[in-house]
Amino acid sequence: MIISASNITKIFRTEKVETTALDEVDLEVDEGEFVSLMGPSGCGKSTLLHILGLIDSPSDGQYQFLGEEVGKYPEHSRGRIRKANIGFVFQSFNLIDELTVYENVELPLIYNKTSVRERAKRTQSVLEKMDMSHRMDHFPLQLSGGQQQRTAVARAIVNSPKLILADEPTGNLDSEHGDEVMGMLRQLNGEGSTIVMVTHSEHDANFADRVIHLFDGKIQSEENRKREYA
Repeated sequence: MIISASNITKIFRTEKVETTALDEVDLEVDEGEFVSLMGPSGCGKSTLLHILGLIDSPSDGQYQFLGEEVGKYPEHSRGRIRKANIGFVFQSFNLIDELTVYENVELPLIYNKTSVRERAKRTQSVLEKMDMSHRMDHFPLQLSGGQQQRTAVARAIVNSPKLILADEPTGNLDSEHGDEVMGMLRQLNGEGSTIVMVTHSEHDANFADRVIHLFDGKIQSEENRKREYA
């Protein structure tokens, strides 16, 4: 099992206001699953994704990642685990404009202190996989939205992460490019990648094996879906 979360609660506090973003959420994700988190804005799905990705910590509850209790870890410990095991795909791509496609994809390998020779091998390989080798010397602003998101997916998987987290990965794309990106995620899942995705799109959710609906910080329901795209 990749993820085992129990009674996850997240409370945001200011001097005058206390907001419960997550309220005793239980969630398990097995290796190789593709799970979609759905719900209206403000329901807690992105907060949950950030906790699963070790960007944030729960206020209460237990979170085991790869069998290790990590919920209360300090940032430096969460960062170490995050860099080695988790790839992120964001709605806004989050590419660095001053770096080429190749350099953007290579960056996680530099952070992990991968050797120069291995960096070149893995970066080239993943760019070929994402059909972006012909754009490796271009800068993000020279790419279409679909090409930028393919680059972001390449960056997310270059470290061969145990878990891919996607936050509205098609939110800034038209339907054609959105389907292209979802097809890539479905392919990666078919090759063994575990994926948890936040989406507002019922269409995109259909690419997942399991859909979890959140409302007011709680899981309201979940459903298994036929793997149409396997």
